[in-house]
Amino acid sequence: MGKLIAIKNFIEVRWTRKFKTRKSLLEYQEKMIKKQLEFMKKNSPYYKNVNTDKLDEIEIIDKKIMMNNFNEMNTLGLDKDEALNIAIESEHTRDFSKKYDGISVGLSSGTSGHRGLFVLSDKETMQWAGAILAKLLPKHDLFGHRVAFFLRADNNLYETINSGFIKFKFFDLLKSMEENIKDLEEYNPTILVAPASVLKEIGKQKLSKKIDSLNPKKIISVAEVLTDKDERFIKEAFHKKIIYQVYQCTEGFLAYTCECGSFHINEDIVKIEKEEIDEERFIPIITDFYRKTQPIIRYRLNDVLVSSNKKCECGNPCMVIDKIEGREDDIFIFESSVQKEKEVNVYSDFISRCLVYVPDITNYRVVQTDKNHIIVYIDNLDEDIKKNITKEFKLLSEKKNFKIPEIEFKEYETEKNKKVKRVERGF
Repeated sequence: MGKLIAIKNFIEVRWTRKFKTRKSLLEYQEKMIKKQLEFMKKNSPYYKNVNTDKLDEIEIIDKKIMMNNFNEMNTLGLDKDEALNIAIESEHTRDFSKKYDGISVGLSSGTSGHRGLFVLSDKETMQWAGAILAKLLPKHDLFGHRVAFFLRADNNLYETINSGFIKFKFFDLLKSMEENIKDLEEYNPTILVAPASVLKEIGKQKLSKKIDSLNPKKIISVAEVLTDKDERFIKEAFHKKIIYQVYQCTEGFLAYTCECGSFHINEDIVKIEKEEIDEERFIPIITDFYRKTQPIIRYRLNDVLVSSNKKCECGNPCMVIDKIEGREDDIFIFESSVQKEKEVNVYSDFISRCLVYVPDITNYRVVQTDKNHIIVYIDNLDEDIKKNITKEFKLLSEKKNFKIPEIEFKEYETEKNKKVKRVERGF
């Protein structure tokens, strides 16, 4: 029965639920939002007193509010402490098959480090599986794929739809890369799904001819911000014109790269409201049309997205974004060099450019410890690189009018089982 739900949703998303105009898409969203609010008023204690059908009149929530009100928000009377215990036990044992009264439970720290909890019914799991396959399987090439995915945690979401038509294999990031790459060669995937840092590591092995036989048809970057520099490297390593991205988090399947290379928000699955930061950047506030067990209604994420005015050649009227720039709480804050201002906010992209403009840098991280101090982690550190990075920060400080901070340099180290954050504010 479960696989039938996945197949049904696959067909709807891939072929029948198509929108020729922006107007028809927005009309569909309104219909789905109305249905979702009606369901929540009847089934979620938290939303039972909502007396409006207008989405913008409902309060905006975030992860803290969600976790503090988990018991009242969910529609099946699930207890947060019990769900957390199951999720934590699964993390420790690496056995993700245990459920809570038939409900899949997962733990998410995200890239912000704040622990979150998500719960999904079997139906929701299958709807998700159908949607993601519909969006990501190659055009005119649906069957016989072997999908390899490298993730911090598995929740049996993928293996549930293993069949003669498609195979999934989970590669645990807690294992050594040597072991995983050996298994990867044996599996020989047609689709490779992994965080950007893992794709880079596999790409290095491929360029050095250690795994020359590995040649997936499609490469998909997940879980981490894919920087322009990393994207160029991965393209070169795997000889691909497009590195696809999936914007997937605890709160839902939010965006994907189409066959034309555009990064589309899944507006047939979620409603996105923009909390604008400036003319280009915004914080997404999401409402999911299908999540019933744990409602996602006007949920404010902590991501900074960059808008795009691009109209995609694929004909999909769903919103296109330029990129995910990073986390809102990783915007650097410096002391202003202009007397009338106290401090200056500098977005992650500007910090990254101070590194990517410098030759011979492969891996890096920049961590701000306070307004006057940053640590730059580089994997092939030398004096010329130090001088060039310092020069780039000086140029940026003059352009953005902030006092140049003390820059401390350290050797780059990979932290196992942790999402790589190229730019991170630590205070």
